Amino acid sequence: MRTYDLTPLFRTSIGFDRMGQLLDAAMQLENKASSYPPYNIVRAGEDAYRITLAVAGFGEEDLDVTVQENRLTVTGRNAEASEELQYLHRGIAGRAFERRFQLADHIQVTDARMDNGLLHIELVREIPEALKPRTIAISRGAAKELSAAK
Repeated sequence: MRTYDLTPLFRTSIGFDRMGQLLDAAMQLENKASSYPPYNIVRAGEDAYRITLAVAGFGEEDLDVTVQENRLTVTGRNAEASEELQYLHRGIAGRAFERRFQLADHIQVTDARMDNGLLHIELVREIPEALKPRTIAISRGAAKELSAAK
């Protein structure tokens, strides 16, 4: 296991506590990460993304997609198989799962849909107008006097 000391970085930066927590969590998940269900993350445009999970054997009613505090959680709970069936080989994994994704600021989940055993989750970055860069017009003339606070 690799360990990195990020202390020098955080000595000269303010407000990046969340980044340190994300890095620590990523390092811990590296060792115990589950590969089920498999997924893809695709950049679908400049500010659009898509997460696709392979959820064969699950229906829409078996899946739950929730977003809370910049964390997207996909949970799958498959109905119990009938006791009457006797499997000779069971290769389709239908076990319960929980997959979490940490979302950056201003990433919104816009849609979730099932298609041929794949769950597609659409995301878009929506930056508020107040945070977008704006151009300030430069005028000509004398500087305005500042009035003293009374």
